[in-house]
Amino acid sequence: MIAEFGAHQELQLLLLLVSAGGLLLLSEPLRIPYPILLVLGGLALGFTPGIPSLALPPDVVLFGLVPPLIYIAAYRTGLRELRRNVRPISLLALGLVSATMLGVAWVAHALVGLSWPAAFVLGAVVSPTDPTAIAPVAQRLGVPRRPLSVVEGESLVNDGTALVLFKFAVAAAVTGTFSFGNAAASFVWSVAGGVGVGLVIGYGIRFVRRRLNNPPVEVMIAFLTGYLSYLPTTAIGASGVLAVVTAGVYMGWHTPELTTVETRLQGEAFWTNLNFALNALLFVLVGMQLRPILDALTGHSTAQLVGYGAAIAGAVMLIRIVWVFPFTYLPRWLVPGVRNRDPYPHWSGPAFVSWAGMRGAITLAAALAIPLRTHGGAPLPDRGLIIFLAFCVVLGTLVVQGLTLPYVIRFLGLEEDAVDVKEEAKARIKAAEAALARLEELTDEEWVRADTAERMRGTYQFRRSRFAARFDDGDDGEIEDRSLAYQRLRRELLEAERSAVVGLRNEGRISDDVMRRVERDLDLEDSRLDV
Repeated sequence: MIAEFGAHQELQLLLLLVSAGGLLLLSEPLRIPYPILLVLGGLALGFTPGIPSLALPPDVVLFGLVPPLIYIAAYRTGLRELRRNVRPISLLALGLVSATMLGVAWVAHALVGLSWPAAFVLGAVVSPTDPTAIAPVAQRLGVPRRPLSVVEGESLVNDGTALVLFKFAVAAAVTGTFSFGNAAASFVWSVAGGVGVGLVIGYGIRFVRRRLNNPPVEVMIAFLTGYLSYLPTTAIGASGVLAVVTAGVYMGWHTPELTTVETRLQGEAFWTNLNFALNALLFVLVGMQLRPILDALTGHSTAQLVGYGAAIAGAVMLIRIVWVFPFTYLPRWLVPGVRNRDPYPHWSGPAFVSWAGMRGAITLAAALAIPLRTHGGAPLPDRGLIIFLAFCVVLGTLVVQGLTLPYVIRFLGLEEDAVDVKEEAKARIKAAEAALARLEELTDEEWVRADTAERMRGTYQFRRSRFAARFDDGDDGEIEDRSLAYQRLRRELLEAERSAVVGLRNEGRISDDVMRRVERDLDLEDSRLDV
């Protein structure tokens, strides 16, 4: 009997893995962001007969999954972009989050009948946005960098704002009391303490990593940085999320001076896969937990639940649209200084921002982190309904906004922004000039051969000329064609090298370790073919 039960569970796990893999494979040919497929797939799996009901402890979700997700988002957020867009990001991450919490709470109380504490918990849960499903679509379709930076920066900062508000709302729901004065003081401490601890942790991590030259250890320290920031900050009653955000931005700025090429390559691969896996896990988990939540929702008909979910999701989307346009143009109209520094944008930019408000991993994690019981030991009222409504918001924004976003972008006529292209060309020109200057300093060294120096000089001069041509409106494209032809030839030769090395392994003449070392070097050479 035990053996049969174990085999049954293994088959269920196999089904889950195969289903998740199939959904991920479908996302590319269908050109649908993977979070949309995963949340729908998790929902379908949750209602599949024989699939076990999953129930994770709330703290496991918030403490286990959120810190690394927030850390990598903060790490990849440019400090320059945050500074440049601090006003619109602040209006969205502070003002819009608060407006969303209040607006959703009012709708949930008036229409759904939630108590005010439960309604505010729901409002805080659904207030933060998630760029996971936005960025791939927007980047593929060439959305200008400015509105995309605003959306990405907002999603980073509003995680901290929303989870601070979530903490207050949950405390009120669990204890049954709320003091505005205590909440205001606690909010100030949460923000100041979170930022302060994040800076201290970031400085300490930077101090340690400066003295290391061990890629696996450095990558592991980077992974632990989110937890090292989050846990002690939470223990002192401050915002662990803001601590992680601060440490992430700080380390993102300083990491280039601390790491080697090997560490950066290993770290990027690690974080890309981890970020993808954690997001996928959250979307599937929530979908699978919806069935027991629905089973526990007594006293509501299916039509009522569908109507409640549509109303809350619609309120979230409408509040964002109503907020974005006035607060994009009113500050410029009221304050000439703002208008002079940052002129009125074309309406298509705010329209994109207003529609790019999809909810995702943080909303799901916060919903799952709602406590099971009050301080008195009784079950927390309407917890299941709050999670269901949060799921409806995630599903509604992902499906409605996510699937229509490509059409909205095309309708708005948003064209590819040339700023990033020109900035990249500028950086490559500067790098080539620095290499040429250093080469001239080294030509008199005994170990520098004249023919080698001449060959390197020609390579860097060609590279400089190629990227300088991107600033020349009259360029005929000949130098770019030469570069592409060279890259094509070089890749053909590298592929021949790889095939030869693999053939030696297959014949038993070299080991797998030797093959992988040589193949890695060939791959690195292939990856930087942009001359």
